[in-house]
Amino acid sequence: MKENPNYALQVTDIEAWEKQHGRIPEGSVVFVRSDWSKQWPDPKLATLKEFPGVGLDALKFLHEERRILFHGHEPLDTDSTPTLEGEQWLMHHGYAQAEGVANLGYARYVAVCPPDWSYGTTIGPADAPLPKSDKPLHYDATAGMRVR
Repeated sequence: MKENPNYALQVTDIEAWEKQHGRIPEGSVVFVRSDWSKQWPDPKLATLKEFPGVGLDALKFLHEERRILFHGHEPLDTDSTPTLEGEQWLMHHGYAQAEGVANLGYARYVAVCPPDWSYGTTIGPADAPLPKSDKPLHYDATAGMRVR
């Protein structure tokens, strides 16, 4: 990462990890550690145009081949491509992710499950849905980054 701050996780990285630790089990939650968050809470991090990410092929591999539940990563976006290809693919295929994860300690995640699911708790009307922004996230070539 120090050599390339814009490095995106590749399928070969996942396969190398599995060779050492074993195959990622179906239903796993996968967190991608890049140490990007070690500089948190520096406000400059939110303005970076290059940051470590997860490549689209790696996302597809994790979700379609390893059938993970969801993944998480330290930066505030999945990727820094001009079209946010990873973000777009995840959202348009119904996959969940955790962004801005730091310290990989305790975390709380919410999942929407079938009404007859016997695990977890039910959320109330104040919990969801989250408010929608009237300005969609898009890539601004002039600014060189994602903006609303």
